[in-house]
Amino acid sequence: MALDFTAIDFETANGSPASPCAVGLVRVRDGEIQESLSMLFQPPFPNNWFHEGNIRVHGIHPEDVINAPNWEDVLPDLLLFTEGLPFVAHNASFDMGVLRASAQAVNFDLPDLSYACSLLMARRTYALESYRLNAVAYAVGHEEFNHHDALADADACARIVIHMASRHEAESLEELLKATRQALKPLNV
Repeated sequence: MALDFTAIDFETANGSPASPCAVGLVRVRDGEIQESLSMLFQPPFPNNWFHEGNIRVHGIHPEDVINAPNWEDVLPDLLLFTEGLPFVAHNASFDMGVLRASAQAVNFDLPDLSYACSLLMARRTYALESYRLNAVAYAVGHEEFNHHDALADADACARIVIHMASRHEAESLEELLKATRQALKPLNV
């Protein structure tokens, strides 16, 4: 199976897409989870402040990142981890928006990568009342995870995509996208 991609999930410090404070990445090769990476970091200035509502969602406080690296120092490692594979995120417009806005905030030129949305694929695969990440994860039998932890959410996304590929008998991400009437989108628009 050539099901290759990197699942990604960001948590943000506040309402700005240029305020990431945590990222989780799960690399999938040949339909198997290969490796994962989780990083906490300081959001880029001027969005390096934490809103109480965001803290309530993900539990990350300003003091948790005070000695963490800066976003601009983490970003190259994040991209290196992907090995050039397409990103997949649940509600990808949010996560790709965070990646674009936060890269722009530190004047970083993103490489030409592509992405897909597991939320949109799930809507074409399952008949559920809700397509939120935790609801879809539960539906595929992945019930025990710490929702809103970036790594746990990226792992759940990866498992959902693997499950969808099996359900559609898709041998690759491209076949899964075709089966769900979706397409890879360019990160740099």
